[in-house]
Amino acid sequence: MESINVQGSPNFYKCEPGILKELPELIKDEPFKHGTIIHGKDSWAMAESYMPEFPFSIGTISYDGECTHQEVARIKENVSPITNVLIGVGGGKILDLTKACGEALDLPVILIPTLVSNCAAWTPLSVFYDENGNFIEYTIYKRSTYMVIVDPDMLVHAPVEYLRAGIGDTIAKWYEADVLTRHIKEKPVPLEMALYAAKLCRDILFEKGKAAVHANEKAQCTAAFTRVAETIIMAGGMVGGFGDGYGRISGAHSIHNGLTKVPGAHMFLHGEKVAYGILVQLALEGKTEQIKQLIPFYKSMRLPLSLKDLDADSPEDIENISYYSTRPSESIHLMGIHDQTQVREAILAVENSLASL
Repeated sequence: MESINVQGSPNFYKCEPGILKELPELIKDEPFKHGTIIHGKDSWAMAESYMPEFPFSIGTISYDGECTHQEVARIKENVSPITNVLIGVGGGKILDLTKACGEALDLPVILIPTLVSNCAAWTPLSVFYDENGNFIEYTIYKRSTYMVIVDPDMLVHAPVEYLRAGIGDTIAKWYEADVLTRHIKEKPVPLEMALYAAKLCRDILFEKGKAAVHANEKAQCTAAFTRVAETIIMAGGMVGGFGDGYGRISGAHSIHNGLTKVPGAHMFLHGEKVAYGILVQLALEGKTEQIKQLIPFYKSMRLPLSLKDLDADSPEDIENISYYSTRPSESIHLMGIHDQTQVREAILAVENSLASL
């Protein structure tokens, strides 16, 4: 039997329109005396009017744009000594940073996502980058987040490109979990749950993704938007939460990590790069037909189909992606890929398959 560590969910989670108004009631019985909100400039501009009056004193700290070990150290030094709860308000990097600070300070964490771009609010881990946005590592924590509050009324006002990227990042859950688990004949119950969540992510996003994007463009909090938001944040997080190493990352995210080393791709979002990584992973598996099946969906979501779409199509860019995506620490090795030549050939296969359409 496979060994799996289960960290299935935050301590408390709620997603419904207007839920932020109920937050004071949800935490009134907790022994919190002072909270520190960690936020970004843009995220706070969006969220401030939705934030309730907390039943304890509040301080704020703005982050510098990346989740780095240096930023964790800086915030740790600047958090008020009377703080006994941290509140992360923002996108994935801010939420990851808040979790890391909670670990460093041994404090409970409340997370309030302002973007539907990934499952960072759910997962007990942080992805670390350097100051230039290059991927460094990710760290898994033993303690899960105390509380996650998802308010679709606020989220629907976020820029739609983040939702598109979130859809790209979340459909990867199925493809990456599938390649890591299909060889396991007797799957443990947690792994079955992870795979069910991964398939749910794929199916809901294929079915409701276009309607959710339309609602986001109109800033209308529809049932489809809320369903997709919850799929990305909760169902997406459950894949790794129940599947552990079998449900987190494999080929697509390694390609993403390689793309972070290409300057032209820095302007693109995490989920956009992961979406392209799915195509390369499928090419590595020899699944050309599945690539073709994804193309109409990618076009409808405006997700990148080629390296040209990511400003990363020079021969030097391809070499960098191939090299950095196959470093010893990369998850692509979990699917039996160890040679950068294999990745280079898969990238060229994706490019060629698109050229032939």
